Amino acid sequence: MATDALLASLPRRIGAIPRRWGASAPQAHALHDGQRHWSYAELAAAVDSTTALLRALDIRPGDRLMLVGENCPAQVVLSFAAADADAWIVHVNARLSAREVDQIASHSGARRVIYTSADSPDAAAHGLRRGAQPASWHGGEWLVEALNEDCEPATVYTDGARQVAALVYTTGTTGQPKGVMLSHRNLMFIAIVSSTLRGLVPSDRAYGVLPISHVYGLASVMLGTLYSGACLYLAARFVPEQLLYSLRKQGLTIVQGVPAMYARLLEHVGEGALGPNSLPNSLRFAYAGGSPLTPSLKTRVETLLGLPLHNGYGLTETSPTISQTRLDVPRNDTSVGPVIPGVQARIVDVDGHDVAEGAIGELWVRGPNVMLGYYRAPELTEAVMRPGGWFNTGDMAHRDAGGALFIDGRSKELIIRSGFNIYPLEVETVLNAHPAVTQSAVVGRSLEDGNEEVVAFVEIDPRHTIALEALHAWLAGELAPYKCPSQIVVMDALPAAATGKILKGQLRELAQGLLATGPVRK
Repeated sequence: MATDALLASLPRRIGAIPRRWGASAPQAHALHDGQRHWSYAELAAAVDSTTALLRALDIRPGDRLMLVGENCPAQVVLSFAAADADAWIVHVNARLSAREVDQIASHSGARRVIYTSADSPDAAAHGLRRGAQPASWHGGEWLVEALNEDCEPATVYTDGARQVAALVYTTGTTGQPKGVMLSHRNLMFIAIVSSTLRGLVPSDRAYGVLPISHVYGLASVMLGTLYSGACLYLAARFVPEQLLYSLRKQGLTIVQGVPAMYARLLEHVGEGALGPNSLPNSLRFAYAGGSPLTPSLKTRVETLLGLPLHNGYGLTETSPTISQTRLDVPRNDTSVGPVIPGVQARIVDVDGHDVAEGAIGELWVRGPNVMLGYYRAPELTEAVMRPGGWFNTGDMAHRDAGGALFIDGRSKELIIRSGFNIYPLEVETVLNAHPAVTQSAVVGRSLEDGNEEVVAFVEIDPRHTIALEALHAWLAGELAPYKCPSQIVVMDALPAAATGKILKGQLRELAQGLLATGPVRK
């Protein structure tokens, strides 16, 4: 379908998704909550009753409704119910700290805050801390905060391209929270494209562990799966044993995750413990996104699962998908694939001029996936938007002759050492190829003379022991001297958001604090 025709056919609100299947396939399975299936008829009924409940709780069109929880049916239902009430859903992962939850509540000016207390002990703890009171809904118990009388409703638009559906707060930021306004059209567009590129059909069973509080879990996984009439198997947190059980006993056909999730799975099963014939053949599609995928991890996962591991790339500000490898053309490299249909991309130099094919530059994109802007921060929106509707991703990339994109790293993460440019991803790729390394993260550390040096943080597979000198020697054999880390720091676990995305801001602060301590190799 041509993009213009696709956009013209989009429902104005995401709430059309459960109504469509509730009417046409009422008994088909929509959700599995770990205990039982929810049919599409049950999901649609729950959305209707919850929409009425929200109105009874005095949620008005244009209000922000904040939901603190972990993946569960209530999150799905409230996403659609808020849409039907023309409120903005503000998903917040219950695993965030008290400070982070409080910041988002304050910045969003939420009319009410609901906690999925029955499904998440962390959500219950946040709710009790903030004085929320018990309340019942169609599927169980919540905690609900008192009405925020100071909430000012935003303007409501009939046009789904202008009406905000979700206010998504980015992870890994420092200072004040940054809320991304995503419209109904943004989310519906990604739901349809994601569903199409995965070849989803109603008989599919998709793994839903990526947090719905993150745009990847919200748009691509949740909305994309339900748009196709398939069944979403919800999981609050990633546990390797649970994924293996779902693959073996529940017949999952679709798995989407972040590279860190697959690294944990491999660590759990052990190299060579499972082969391509050890798992049921019901799995037909596996996908990694959310952070860089290294060649060694891709190869090992493909050996385990017995099928290609697809790759993609996106940002919260692009709802999230920008590019994705194609189902019928799996790749043997770590390209993030061509841009998805309906989206355009440019790779430019510092002056905004297109670079030559294969050259590295800053990636700009435009299309129906690009956000409406940052909430209450027009200056931040202006800083990333370029004339003609182009959004500056802040990522460095290059493109091959076939149009496939390769992400080379964040422009802000570029390390300049003695005049040489170093992209952390290149160093991480070499580190992650070592059999003793589960995952790594590389950051720059500023020196007093204005120069920078490379610091690597690594998680070691508990089945291995390795001396730091051996890791330094490994890197020295694979990288130019100026790219080799001055310091390697072993951690039990790299700091990460609930999505698995490594929080490099914390690591940069840690690296700077370690400057005067520990063994440093120049």
